[in-house]
Amino acid sequence: MKTKSFRACRVTLTAFVATIFAATSAFAGPPLICHAFDIGTAKSLPWVSHDWNLSGGENYDTRDLAKDTIAILDASQVTLVHMETLRRAALYARKDERTAKQLLLMLTARAEAAQNSGRPDALAVFDAGYLAEAYKQWLGEGGQNPANGMDGYALVKKALQIRGNDGQMEFAAALITLSGPAQENQQHAQKAMDGEKTDPLLARNLSTRFLGAGSQTMADLIQRNASTKVARE
Repeated sequence: MKTKSFRACRVTLTAFVATIFAATSAFAGPPLICHAFDIGTAKSLPWVSHDWNLSGGENYDTRDLAKDTIAILDASQVTLVHMETLRRAALYARKDERTAKQLLLMLTARAEAAQNSGRPDALAVFDAGYLAEAYKQWLGEGGQNPANGMDGYALVKKALQIRGNDGQMEFAAALITLSGPAQENQQHAQKAMDGEKTDPLLARNLSTRFLGAGSQTMADLIQRNASTKVARE
């Protein structure tokens, strides 16, 4: 089933990738969507086929998506769990435009409350920004995307300021900035690589292949892209 999903990412997202990631031709699909993150045994949204286009055995009721997603996010302090949960949420959200909007509105309100509190919650801010960027990669920039015009990366940067040293969050930021800005992408990539030295889960994710056997590792993806883009500038 994974082979099928990799092929689907290569074939059906060609036009999208050419538009959004023209400067990084090595991509075969949106990195926030087409790559499943390793979260070990941690809980996330239900998944059966691991097929990116939901053509497998998923019978999840998307009416519960916002509630279920936030419950999982609230229960975990691990950034990669948030990344994988939001990836799955974005995949499901494409099936239900109303739910897609509801989830983004709820996460945005949650982020605003976190920023206005006496003890800001970095992951709440991160979640809103990361979902917005995932929507951009999956739903495009048209009217179907409730995050159209929203700067998700700016929220991720705010989350990093609040969170401090978090290699997993730097990894997320490096993936978001693969198409630029180059200088910031390079900084995020380097901090992610530094973080793997003390974070086994991050190390496992950086060593995984982007789209299966023969493709580059996630570490190679963020490092080579950062170096290439800075050299060009």
